[in-house]
Amino acid sequence: MSESESGAESGSELFDAVDALVASRASLPPAQERRRLRVAHGLTLDQVAAALKVRRATVSGWESVKKPTEPRGPEREAYARLLGRLAELYPVPAEPGAPVSAAVTAAPGPAHARNPSSDRAPAAVVTAAEPPQPQTPASAAPAPAPAAPAGTAPVPEPAAPAATAPAPDSEVPDPAAVAGAVTAPAPARRAARSPGQPSTPRRPGAKKPAPANPPAGAANSPARAVNSPASAANSPARAVNSLASAADSPVPAASIPAPVAGSAVAGTPVAGPSVGGAGAGADGRFVNGPLAVVDVDAEGRVVAYCTGGLVLDVPAKSIPALVEWTLAEAGLGQVRLSGPGRDADPLLVLTEPALQRYGLPAALTEQERLAGRLPEDHQVVRQLARAEWKLTQRGFGPWARIYRPATGAVRACVQLCIPSWHALDTRHWGTAAELPPAELARVLGVYASRVMTPRGSTAVTGLELMTALHPPTRASEPDGDGIRHSEHNPGSLGRDPVDPAPCEAPDGHPLLKDLPRFHVRGPGEKLFEEALDWARPLTDAECTLRHLVGIDVNMAFAAGANGLNVGLGAPVHVTDPVFDAKLPGSWLVDLSHVDLSRVKAARDKWVELDASLLPSPFTPKGERPTGPAWYATPTVAYAAELGYEVRPIEAWVRYDSGRYLDGWYQRLRDAHLATMADLGVTADLPPEDFLAAMDGYQARDPQMAIVGSAIKATVKGGLGKLRERPRGEGWRPGEPWRALARPTWRPDIRAAVIARTRINLHRKIVKHAAFTGQYPVAVLSDCVVYAAGGPGPLDFLPYRDGRPLPGGFRLGINPGLVKHEGTQSVLWGEEVRERFDAPELNLARYIKDGTVTDADTGE
Repeated sequence: MSESESGAESGSELFDAVDALVASRASLPPAQERRRLRVAHGLTLDQVAAALKVRRATVSGWESVKKPTEPRGPEREAYARLLGRLAELYPVPAEPGAPVSAAVTAAPGPAHARNPSSDRAPAAVVTAAEPPQPQTPASAAPAPAPAAPAGTAPVPEPAAPAATAPAPDSEVPDPAAVAGAVTAPAPARRAARSPGQPSTPRRPGAKKPAPANPPAGAANSPARAVNSPASAANSPARAVNSLASAADSPVPAASIPAPVAGSAVAGTPVAGPSVGGAGAGADGRFVNGPLAVVDVDAEGRVVAYCTGGLVLDVPAKSIPALVEWTLAEAGLGQVRLSGPGRDADPLLVLTEPALQRYGLPAALTEQERLAGRLPEDHQVVRQLARAEWKLTQRGFGPWARIYRPATGAVRACVQLCIPSWHALDTRHWGTAAELPPAELARVLGVYASRVMTPRGSTAVTGLELMTALHPPTRASEPDGDGIRHSEHNPGSLGRDPVDPAPCEAPDGHPLLKDLPRFHVRGPGEKLFEEALDWARPLTDAECTLRHLVGIDVNMAFAAGANGLNVGLGAPVHVTDPVFDAKLPGSWLVDLSHVDLSRVKAARDKWVELDASLLPSPFTPKGERPTGPAWYATPTVAYAAELGYEVRPIEAWVRYDSGRYLDGWYQRLRDAHLATMADLGVTADLPPEDFLAAMDGYQARDPQMAIVGSAIKATVKGGLGKLRERPRGEGWRPGEPWRALARPTWRPDIRAAVIARTRINLHRKIVKHAAFTGQYPVAVLSDCVVYAAGGPGPLDFLPYRDGRPLPGGFRLGINPGLVKHEGTQSVLWGEEVRERFDAPELNLARYIKDGTVTDADTGE
């Protein structure tokens, strides 16, 4: 070998060593950005861990904001490559209010927009230039896998089969619905419908919102846009024509940027926390936020209050015209929460003056209220029919959805919310329906930005959030012909409903139609996992104390859903199974031998307790079971955890499983923590400071307190919807009801969450009793009452140097931690029980304010 060849080889080795050294310390974005990129592409921690051949906890540590860990070796290089690819697909959205550089687009067309603080001063609507996004399948459903070959585009989610009766919120056909395979040519296809010619401004100098899709000409000619913004705003015809030409121009599908999942449009808030508003649409389509409150001002003009403080003039004279205006000009909507999902439809909230202007009643008659809708012969319903708009099966009610069947990739749907028709339940939304329009827009806008655009009641929204985070289908990899197909999205519940196990079916279900008419199923026939409702008489020692103190677990059911492995598919029946705590399902097993007087507290440590002062964790009433009964996996696993053998007789298990509710929990947790922070209660407060901060926190910002209440109701209501019962409509036992037709009707998932929540609470009760010798007086769902010598939680909760008992109750605002629910005197408790002649009256139900009532609180 010559000296030159040897030197070249040596140099090559050095270069390889340098390349390896650089790769070993590949640049990584911050932990928060890592998580954003993963969520934007719809990936779970398990999927990333499997691809990189590491543990799930390792990937979670890489994304931890508080204590991030860094990958090393080949995992770091692979992880950096993954994040780099995702960063290309999902670039960081522009910061709200950031200075606009070279390319700026003025609102095309005369758009009426005024600042609420000045009725005459026009508010400029300026958005950072974005590449055009024609509504093609490629942009409607980005593939979660690596980029497809040129000339192909993913096929979005197909429409549900016509044979099923979908729930009202899934009745609007997906604009990207396809019956078979679709091939996207290299040039982007023309949008099926472009905004029409905007109406002439009624007030000189006023501006209207930019169309949903900005003209491509402005983005392609930044200098022209910057130098002459006025000409663009004053030439509506030119703006419309440029928009049409953008749809006609051949744009490679690969050049269309995918929307950034989870990013929200932002603007100048009315007050308080920032919410989506004008001028900061994630991709230029939703520049005015997710929703608007439509009202009539003092001058008789119809106006729309957006979430960012912008007020838009509404030229529409009828409900059909209002829907057209919303879709063509209002710039309302919200980007999808998951890569394979779909963007949220715009929401219009109609006040009473707006209802009267558009020919709608300010309140429903008793007959209409019971029916939940206007009659089919109402003039507004007929107007919609003549304009070829359709209503879902729920009709024109408090949460009406108005749509046209999808044409190509264009989704045309608007949701209405009518507070005076009781769309906003006072149990969950408080006095929101009575707020002025701008303040109502703020409340709903904050909720939309932190949870999602309301799709109906808080229960409906909670259920829709699950689907939005785990869409049932996604686009497949291109086949041999470069065609993408709609395929099952791993980790979702799929498109088709599955029947429950017979033991999981509620009374009246079609699976039970052969049972005798008045047959009452017992524990050996029916899975009955519900929250605890238990109380006992006070002991003599407890009667010597002065106070009854209640503590409440924050978002207990959300905490119970976190990390829970639930079934995704249909159940499989097995006999004489070996119990597996990792396998979700329903188990027929006898737990009557579990004795709470002696339980295992650690691996080799047993503790003695007074079982007569404890509720049984195996029945909702806290009574000890008497024989075999059906239990969800978390309940049986807890019996084994307490040190007792479990031998199931039979089971219905689901081998296809996953942590379906993790993303749902995380989004609602973040929404809860952000809202409580707005109210002055943060997650890092010491116990004494936390209790002080919680004292009167709702009065600091009543509007944010409404948002907090709605978030909590979203948790409970969403889980309740998993087992929705018939709601009239002429239903008879043994016949199917509407909710059974959706894949999110899953009573087994609800049972598993409730079981785990109940077990989590009981575990803390046992830990507390073993350490302090104190036992609860009453337990109701997520509230526990103890007798104490002082009026506060710190008078009986063990804290040492500011640290709580490991595994016990801990004060804090995070889900799973506890707060002070209320305090009453022991004399009050004894007097109430004596008055109602109920020695075991559950005092936890009334501990908050001492008022004994049977009013429905929405629990």
